[in-house]
Amino acid sequence: MKDDLFSLYAFNRWANERVIQALRTVPQADYTREMGGGWPSLRATFVHLATATDAWAERFRGREVTALTPETDLPELDDAVAVIFDAEDKLDAFLDTLTPERLAAPFTWTNLRMERKSSAFWIVLRHVVNHQTYHRGQISSMLRRVGATPLSTDMVRWGIDVHEAAAKR
Repeated sequence: MKDDLFSLYAFNRWANERVIQALRTVPQADYTREMGGGWPSLRATFVHLATATDAWAERFRGREVTALTPETDLPELDDAVAVIFDAEDKLDAFLDTLTPERLAAPFTWTNLRMERKSSAFWIVLRHVVNHQTYHRGQISSMLRRVGATPLSTDMVRWGIDVHEAAAKR
């Protein structure tokens, strides 16, 4: 199960890098433009993705996180990119510490509504990636709405890239 997590988080990092690459093609006015929908803008969606990921990374380190950094504190794309890259580094380091017993044990946290929640740790770790996948889909849709071209972030595309890179070695 732990080996699967390494692959899942490697895929997640790859997918986030592709989203960032696509976001870099968008002018700041489009990055911040409110379009309606679940999250009002590309910035709001990406900041949420980045700060929620960092919140989970901090929770896994034993810190109580019950609020996310406001979008206004991360006005530029590179501000949120720094947060997501830092969170990914924390998560990668954390994965190395996991044991089968820890993965099977409950993980308890306080959510953003100040409610105490518990779930098997392996489920929570997968949720972090699933949550990002959901919001990457929203970002792809928004990118199309501003005339930009999203890059595929499908897991099978990652698998193809990994396979092709290994074949070139």
